[in-house]
Amino acid sequence: MTTPNKTPPGADPKQLERTGTVREIGLQAVWSLSSCKPGFGVDQLRDDNLETYWQSDGSQPHLVNIQFRRKTTVKTLCIYADYKSDESYTPSKISVRVGNNFHNLQEIRQLELVEPSGWIHVPLTDTHKKPIRTFMIQIAVLANHQNGRDTHMRQIKVYTPVEESSIGKFPRCTTIDFMMYRSIR
Repeated sequence: MTTPNKTPPGADPKQLERTGTVREIGLQAVWSLSSCKPGFGVDQLRDDNLETYWQSDGSQPHLVNIQFRRKTTVKTLCIYADYKSDESYTPSKISVRVGNNFHNLQEIRQLELVEPSGWIHVPLTDTHKKPIRTFMIQIAVLANHQNGRDTHMRQIKVYTPVEESSIGKFPRCTTIDFMMYRSIR
């Protein structure tokens, strides 16, 4: 069992993107949930609003499935949880699994969360500390604080490393103005 790389409360994973070393790839995936209350589904989980959330509706484990069309390199998973707002709905034990499909998922991380407040950065690396390549990521909520039944997750972000250009090395673009022009469309 591991503990996640905890950033200071409120540390936004978009700061990672601004460094130019990673980029968010959640839009390239198909997202599905094991269950949800009406109006509290994938749209709320991915809307960049920390006030909205996914709320499960059923028995545990509660699952978030992230499937890619092709094998994808994934470096970091960021989950926003807020114990003060969600109390017994806040996950306390999470399993992160990867694989080609639902039938061959393997657990690569199990996290114990103690009253989390803010972004939780979960590195998705192999035994050699290299980012994993996978078709599918599954996040399983195994337990909630105070033995809660349903769960709340406010946001999930998935990041891939930015590869060096095959043309040559270019300086990192760190300002928003430069980042708009860093790739050829």
